[in-house]
Amino acid sequence: MFRLLNALLIAIVLVAHPAWSAPECGRTPEECREHRMHPDMPEPERHSKAFRVVDGEETNAYWRQQGVEFVQQKLASEPNKRQAKNVILFLGDGMGVTTTSAARNLLGGEEKSLSFENFPFTGLSKTYSVDKIVPDSACTATAYLCGVKSGGNHWREWPGAPHDCKVMLDESTHVDSIAKWAMDAGKWAGLVTTTRVTHASPSGVYAHIAERDWENDAEVATDCGAGSGINDIAYQLARGEVGSKLKVIMGGGRKHFVDASLESWGKRTDGLNLIDEFKSASERNVYVTTAAELAAVDVTKTDRLLGLFNDDHLQYLMETTEESSQPTLEQMTRKAIEHMSQNEQGYFLFIEGGRIDQAHHINQARMALNETIEFSKAIAAAQELTSEDDTLLVVTADHSHVFTYAGYSYRGSDVFGKTPVNGHDGKPYMVLSYANGPSYENFYDAETLERKDPTTVVKGAHDDEFPSGVPIDMDSHGGDDVPVYALGPWAHLFTGVYEQSTIPHMMAYASCVGDGHTMCK
Repeated sequence: MFRLLNALLIAIVLVAHPAWSAPECGRTPEECREHRMHPDMPEPERHSKAFRVVDGEETNAYWRQQGVEFVQQKLASEPNKRQAKNVILFLGDGMGVTTTSAARNLLGGEEKSLSFENFPFTGLSKTYSVDKIVPDSACTATAYLCGVKSGGNHWREWPGAPHDCKVMLDESTHVDSIAKWAMDAGKWAGLVTTTRVTHASPSGVYAHIAERDWENDAEVATDCGAGSGINDIAYQLARGEVGSKLKVIMGGGRKHFVDASLESWGKRTDGLNLIDEFKSASERNVYVTTAAELAAVDVTKTDRLLGLFNDDHLQYLMETTEESSQPTLEQMTRKAIEHMSQNEQGYFLFIEGGRIDQAHHINQARMALNETIEFSKAIAAAQELTSEDDTLLVVTADHSHVFTYAGYSYRGSDVFGKTPVNGHDGKPYMVLSYANGPSYENFYDAETLERKDPTTVVKGAHDDEFPSGVPIDMDSHGGDDVPVYALGPWAHLFTGVYEQSTIPHMMAYASCVGDGHTMCK
């Protein structure tokens, strides 16, 4: 009789509250605490939208066969010890493990794989900087491009360089990137990004700077005064030793290249138009501003390709319209590889999915994961256009975010929806959330001092904000290790757990560039 009444009570609770809450434990306090760590969830209806099992998954044979095939695949894989003619470094800015894991749901389910997750060799990179447990995108660029760790918001300087204006004039503090190493070896170098081309990550390819925000001369003057002698980032891209020789430059940020008196959108104050300067330098320098113009470029008639597709960062893909003229990251990647492949000596190419990070900063998980999918498409295109016999593809992130993927949701349920379990306040919580960020006030009622029902805030819009636990202006980066995926010559070097600053040394070893240890020495 007791069991019948207990079952009836649970049934009533489930009807009254669709989000399930566990019944009383009925065990010792210690056993109850452990039981709550691993709750028994009610079985979902097998024909509901929130229940999906891939054909065969409910059999032991399916999983055993999958395991056998993986072992066979690994046994058949021989390390490629050829010299890498080409190296492409893909950087998913802010793309931690929770981001890649959650993004698989956008491909049709958590069992799916992003293109680079099928690469044969993986490792983990430790991202801390010289002075911070959790790093910034500038100091991490020094690590994965230049092979040394630095600190603060400066990059391409030696680790002990102080963050001030005068240090920029001391060239002994400068360190060079693998792009310059490649150029010195007769290779071409280039960059592609969805952010401004003068932003923190791509600037690590070519700029020596003590502050990531010094993207134009006006910003330098604000911090260091007029006549400081410091060349801003856009200037270094146009006239610098490395920047002026890059064969491909694509992204956003044209406002930093033109004086405000010359164009309404310009931000410079030194009278320069660095875009016109690029165009007039050679008839074979090609400047494009739209996807159509990019598609029409004849690379056989092009020496250098500059594509600036927005005044600021490129738009998030989910915010583009039919009138939007910007190319996708995949389209830029395809054209870049087509152009760079003309050099018989090979090339180094840096390609960044930069807006993954920026969407996370504003707690907009839907756009962050969509940008991750676009990043995956670009890598698939690169794999299609190159050969793993002579091209090393490396995919990684500069850092992660405080992005959480949790809650015991059922297979097939909406990753952007609520979990099947309520909090102690009787309100649901979302599968995706953040430890901190600007969305906090949207999910907390300051008058009642209670959490709001998040399902009344998250409505399915592309720019939905997801809950955060601590109110700050922008969500913070995370300090956890980030994955590294590698395919091609010497890709097996990228296994294990290592310092982020090791990455360019491994790429240099494989491609025989730089003054360090290489396969050719």
